[in-house]
Amino acid sequence: MSSPIQAGLLAYGMSGQIFQAPFLAAHPGFTLRAVTERHQQRAANDYPGIISYPSVEALLADEEIELVVVNTPSNTHVELATQALRAGKHVLIEKPVAATVAELQGLYDLGRTQNRQVLAYQNRRWDSDFQAVRAVVESGQLGQLIEVHFRYDRYRPVLNPKPFKETPGPGSGLLYDLGPHLIDQVISLFGRPLAVHKVQGAYRPETRVDDFFTLHLRYPGALNVFVSSSLLVAQPLPAFVLHGTRGSFVKARADVQEGQLQQGLAPTAAEYGHEDPAHAGSLTLADAGGQLHTQPVPGRRGDYQGLFEAVYQAIRHQQPYPIREEELRWQLELLEQPADHFRE
Repeated sequence: MSSPIQAGLLAYGMSGQIFQAPFLAAHPGFTLRAVTERHQQRAANDYPGIISYPSVEALLADEEIELVVVNTPSNTHVELATQALRAGKHVLIEKPVAATVAELQGLYDLGRTQNRQVLAYQNRRWDSDFQAVRAVVESGQLGQLIEVHFRYDRYRPVLNPKPFKETPGPGSGLLYDLGPHLIDQVISLFGRPLAVHKVQGAYRPETRVDDFFTLHLRYPGALNVFVSSSLLVAQPLPAFVLHGTRGSFVKARADVQEGQLQQGLAPTAAEYGHEDPAHAGSLTLADAGGQLHTQPVPGRRGDYQGLFEAVYQAIRHQQPYPIREEELRWQLELLEQPADHFRE
């Protein structure tokens, strides 16, 4: 049996505490060895014996560490991933991996030179609600898909206290914050679009970055996919709406993993990842006589451990990683695409 992969986190903020550390600690293929903590040393309270390094450089100098999780502010991803690769580490990089296609290409080229893996942390592929959407699409029950809507909305009119989220620059704004989640889900289902029309807006008082976007993606077979997000939606619409020649599917955003992790529930708990049955999707299909029938479609169990299992298999057994290089390139092509801009 292969030895566990020694892993280090570059930060222990919300992302490290909620989305990475619990899974690295629970997966038998990893050892959560170290974390960078410049100020308060909190990780040891949750993981006794973990090493707390005062700087990224100190963590990267640890020869035992094989995998580095780049979970720092998005405007540092490329720089820190580059440092980690040059230090001989595999990297698991939070979204967005980079701000441009050129930056992404540079990381993968360096990874190949160093014989190290460049892996993207796109955890929303393992959400319970999206798993239900995938199952319906792959079943073919809706017939030829015509119109698909993916939304990720919030009501947050006050500016974010984290400066990097509100400072203009490469990779800033809502498009690069929530866009990678939605676009990755779409690409994982439908691949690269033929064309795109994008609109961005800035509506919150004193905002300096976009807080609204919508993309219209055109696919073969006359499929239209709409990807939208806003920080000024007080009454959210369903997160997933799909219409085809034989029926429709509607699903609310109902994945419970983030909330459960914030409450301290371990990923290994029996109840982990199971959404409320009341939030089941609604599938409406036409029978042979044209009559419509609606039935609930429960969400599949959400489990971000699927991502970490894929990381383990990629590093230890050279298995293909599901979030492919070309898919990230397509994602960034869409993020970089010029948009029509609106400001109030």
